[in-house]
Amino acid sequence: MWLSLSGVVSGQEPAPDGKQLYTIHCLTCHGADGDSIPGVNMRRGQFKRASSDDDLSRVILIGVAGTAMPPSNLSPSSRVAIVAYIRSLHDTTASAGDSASINRGRALFEGKGGCAECHRIAGKGSRKGPDLSDIGSVRDATMLRHAIETPGEASPQYRYVRAVTRDGRTVVGMRLNEDTHSVQLMDQNERLLSLAKSDLREYNLVPTSSMPSYKNKLTAEETSDLVIYLLSLKGAQ
Repeated sequence: MWLSLSGVVSGQEPAPDGKQLYTIHCLTCHGADGDSIPGVNMRRGQFKRASSDDDLSRVILIGVAGTAMPPSNLSPSSRVAIVAYIRSLHDTTASAGDSASINRGRALFEGKGGCAECHRIAGKGSRKGPDLSDIGSVRDATMLRHAIETPGEASPQYRYVRAVTRDGRTVVGMRLNEDTHSVQLMDQNERLLSLAKSDLREYNLVPTSSMPSYKNKLTAEETSDLVIYLLSLKGAQ
């Protein structure tokens, strides 16, 4: 779900027409499909400097220094309307689906990307990382692209831990549950383990994601295909 923006026009005012505003202010440079600027593809949710609706609104307002993107004096409600129209371009693409891109993305997931070595889809793959069977229902294109290119800090529910037992054995795995006295995790061989904290001499959360960055491992086209494939994953329908 895209982040909401403040400044929505009140019910007493006519809602701005996002498509009309886009045509007036954006069409000349970005094109009807939002893909005329290198590195920006609105139909695929690909942006250079925006990861949320608020980011897009801010870019529309202040522009981008050193580029052809000028600042504007558009009202908050007009910016909301333009952003909503931009998102509709992406949503239309996502719902319609691009079978060729989905097939290429699936091949990347299972092959070159090595994603199935950690992730599971519809019962197939590894349990080392999050199950992605319904990732397209809970993440948008921008979030998925960011996760692929800049994994960064791990989500709390997928934190890995490093534990060293009193006899010197080191265990690393994804934390599944934890209480005052014990921690349950899945190790890197997908074994379920329960460790008593009293038996540990070291116990630390791993703050960063174990997933590597694919920014320099996949081309821009391959990344887009992978994102489109992940967006198509909606779980049981």
